[in-house]
Amino acid sequence: MADKKIISKSTQCYHCGLDCSDLSISDNDKYFCCNGCKAVYQILEKNNLCSYYKIDSNPGITPKNIIHKNFDYLDDPEIINKLVEFKDDNLFIVSFYIPQMHCSSCIWLLENLFKINAGILHSEVDFLKKNLTVKFNPNKLSLKGTVELLTSIGYEPQINLADTEEKKLQSTNKKLIYKIGITGFCFGNIMLLSFPEYLNIDVTDSVFIKFFGWLNLLLSLPVVLYTSSDYFISAYKGLRKKILNIDVPISLGILVLFLRSAVEVVTQTGAGYFDSMTGLVFFLLLGKLFQNKTYETLNFERNYKSYFPLSVLVKKDEKEISVPISKLNVGDRIVIRNNEIIPADSVLFNGEGNIDYSFVTGESKLSTKVLGEMIYAGGKQIGSVIELEVIKDVSQSYLTQLWNNEAFKNRSESSFINISNKVSKYFTYVILFIASISFIFWVPSSIHTALNVFTAVLIVACPCALALSIPFTLGNSIRIFGRNKFYLKNTQVIERLAKIDQIVFDKTGTITQTSESKIKYTGKELTEFEQILIKSLVKNSTHPLSKKIFDSLDCQSNLNVLSFKEYQGRGIEGEILSTQIKIGSKTFIQGEPFESYSTHEDRKIEYDTNVYISINNEILGYFSISNIYREGIETTIEKLSNNYELSVLSGDDEGEKENLLRIFKNNSRIRFKQSPSEKLDFIKLVQSFNKKTLMIGDGLNDAGALAQSDVGIAVTENISNFSPACDAILDASELNKIPVFLKFSKYSIKIIQMSFLISFIYNIIGLGFAVEGALTPIIAAVLMPVSSISVVIFATVTTNFLAKKERL
Repeated sequence: MADKKIISKSTQCYHCGLDCSDLSISDNDKYFCCNGCKAVYQILEKNNLCSYYKIDSNPGITPKNIIHKNFDYLDDPEIINKLVEFKDDNLFIVSFYIPQMHCSSCIWLLENLFKINAGILHSEVDFLKKNLTVKFNPNKLSLKGTVELLTSIGYEPQINLADTEEKKLQSTNKKLIYKIGITGFCFGNIMLLSFPEYLNIDVTDSVFIKFFGWLNLLLSLPVVLYTSSDYFISAYKGLRKKILNIDVPISLGILVLFLRSAVEVVTQTGAGYFDSMTGLVFFLLLGKLFQNKTYETLNFERNYKSYFPLSVLVKKDEKEISVPISKLNVGDRIVIRNNEIIPADSVLFNGEGNIDYSFVTGESKLSTKVLGEMIYAGGKQIGSVIELEVIKDVSQSYLTQLWNNEAFKNRSESSFINISNKVSKYFTYVILFIASISFIFWVPSSIHTALNVFTAVLIVACPCALALSIPFTLGNSIRIFGRNKFYLKNTQVIERLAKIDQIVFDKTGTITQTSESKIKYTGKELTEFEQILIKSLVKNSTHPLSKKIFDSLDCQSNLNVLSFKEYQGRGIEGEILSTQIKIGSKTFIQGEPFESYSTHEDRKIEYDTNVYISINNEILGYFSISNIYREGIETTIEKLSNNYELSVLSGDDEGEKENLLRIFKNNSRIRFKQSPSEKLDFIKLVQSFNKKTLMIGDGLNDAGALAQSDVGIAVTENISNFSPACDAILDASELNKIPVFLKFSKYSIKIIQMSFLISFIYNIIGLGFAVEGALTPIIAAVLMPVSSISVVIFATVTTNFLAKKERL
């Protein structure tokens, strides 16, 4: 037996840095892994843009796997109108999403496109969003030409069906930031003008006292009328529905602070509490910003439209025309090339279908289709060109029906918001009761003192600390998660994570690696010449298994192949130097039954994908290609099994059952051949037993289950790549931190509960001063900010300390 593994080559491609299988593709002293890389280099050299290679070493993206697409649909006026952001006679402005963008060399090249084509007027990169804005002259260069130019240098824009549809305007924090800026300006200046009051300095000139008072009143008006308006509006809407939400006592506190302060300034009986009022609003708005700040470069709401292409080739009168997906009709004859997505449920009309459904069903093996068979939307053709006849509209296809499920409706309101509203209801009643009793108590002594005490109780008992504890705790937690490549949609996800008691895993692409497989050769030891024969043959095939075998062999592959034939789903054959070679399934290979040279132990699991090798009708052995499980997955599952019930759902057959049982043990539920709807139904079934469910998946086939679960986490090799609608996006390299993330979510909830306690303690202390009539402006100016700041400091310091403890 001979085991062959992938061996790194010493010569790297000058353009992209990948290993060169041989040195046959070169330009002077520079070597390339493929002709595509060489072509891009020659374009850059021709236009004096080779500084691209000096900024970063091997910065390019290899275009050897880029599909030669037909971009004729970009000449369609309707598509142009939807994609172009601005246009006039001499200027078009369009923005593209460029997922290949990864380094400073990419930025430099993409911002120097005008040197390649004079039709480009200007190009600008937003690296964080991987967005490229291009301004071009439509008289010199078309939209189609712009996309073709980007594709030719390895930066094909990702243009899909979702890009042409009307999108919701993403909520930005600009308005909130403006409010914080205005409030901060007013707060700072009011404090500055109040220093004589703080330090008890005797200001003998009454003109200055009046002037400072009126100036403070003037500075407080923007805060009351504009920056705090959201709290008044929310309180008003709540009262109209007979609900006392958290904003009612906050609004009451702000209003009483302002009115009492205004009265004191106008009547010249005091300096007022303008500093406390503006400080309160400033901290509340800061907490809102802290909570609302999220990962704007990530998309948590993707569906099939983000995955489907924008156009497809339709065959009419023996001519192939590029037609937008939106104009595709039932009965149209469409042409699908290698690696292209099938946009609608269709019937195979011509050619041999070799469909990759991994992104739809989770099934990692290819499905062979013959004439007349149904092929579902979302599948990807691997191999030769096929013709299909559309039998359902895009919106009615099997895949798109998943999005009609009620699972995709909006989530329920945050439990802590509900708790805050309940607390505020009783809080408001209690504070009004205490204020009334205090007023009655002081009336016999002095009506002036009674009014001061009444308003003082309402001022000091504002639940600002209660309102700040939630956003600052969860806001800081969401940043700690983001620092560890775990990106949450919003802070409510943390609350739901803390309640999880059931975890469901998808298999393919979640606990297994999508880009790598374990390749092992079993059989008669191959000579170097036999390896060259095999590598030269598989080089001509587009099948994924052929590519894996090609990459696993460390030898030359420059021999010419005669009579090459590829039988879809079965194998390939050809003749090299009068030697007949066949590579494929066992039934495809003709000859004597193969007797393994390996021991029984070396045969591994019989469900591994085995590719047999035959040279001159002699079966030499086979390549076993199996899944590689993510590093540390066994330890991760072991930790989770102590506190959670675990399940595994897979679209594959039972080929990996033994491996999964070894990882998940016998007490876990493992289900195979699960369709997207069956995965969704399983989540519903688990939830019917009052289980809080976490679903961890990776593909469109998991979208229904991710949406139905209490928390759905999409695992991805690249956070910028496609991921289905979900609550959180997790970088695959951090999957082993799931137990820590769940533990930290529970910590966050406990911190909020402790913050509530601190808030109540401060309110009790403040009420003590208020009911005694001892709440002076200086006490309010100290007590109220200290109350808010202490809660903020406690929340942030504690979360940071626990994060450090858990090594997050």
